Amino acid sequence: MDGGWTCYDVTEIMPAAAKPAKPRAISRPKSAAERQARVSDILKRLDEMYPNVTCALVHRTPWELLVATILSAQSTDKLVNQVTPGLFKKYPTIQDFAALRPEVLAHDIHSTGFFNNKAKSIVGAAKKILADFAGQVPRTMEEMLTIPGAARKTSNVVLGTAYGIASGVVVDTHVQRISRRLDLTRNTDPVKIERDLVKIIPKEKWILFSHQIIHHGRALCTARKPRCADCRLEPLCYSRDKTV
Repeated sequence: MDGGWTCYDVTEIMPAAAKPAKPRAISRPKSAAERQARVSDILKRLDEMYPNVTCALVHRTPWELLVATILSAQSTDKLVNQVTPGLFKKYPTIQDFAALRPEVLAHDIHSTGFFNNKAKSIVGAAKKILADFAGQVPRTMEEMLTIPGAARKTSNVVLGTAYGIASGVVVDTHVQRISRRLDLTRNTDPVKIERDLVKIIPKEKWILFSHQIIHHGRALCTARKPRCADCRLEPLCYSRDKTV
């Protein structure tokens, strides 16, 4: 005591620092039957969250979707949707694209990034489709893979969205990240991830599943700080980077 003041230990009056919450423990399935039941539950919850989602790329024809999908690589659907209306107004037919010099098209798509490679792919795709497929975007994976710029991801997008053909599962960055978080795959290579997914996802769900996971990756299961508290999949998820 000194002049009416009492000396306290600072630790007695300062609140303890909050400890970061540890992810809630979720039991892992122990048998093939439990694993399949978990997958079925994941699909059911995705249907509840995203019942009618589809491709976010605006298009009117399979050709426009192919172009938009090529442009979306290392870019965003929002940006591509800002570019393509003017692009398709300037070049309304596949013949118009085939007649372009890549450096001219590169100027038109500059804002989407990697414009030189994308321009070469799009012009090459237009010429290939005119020469080998009578100007129609093909309907099989084998034929799609012969088109410049159309690897499996792009081909799956076009076949699934434009034609309703379930040729596989689209594996973009969202599908890659979330499939690993949900322990649907342990692989990092997109082709191997797709192989894992088609084994456990019913074929009739392949197209919708891709769209649902892509939307989920944008809305909740983001790369950084996923919004796990708002996610209906949280009770089934035992990812190490959960935030609840």
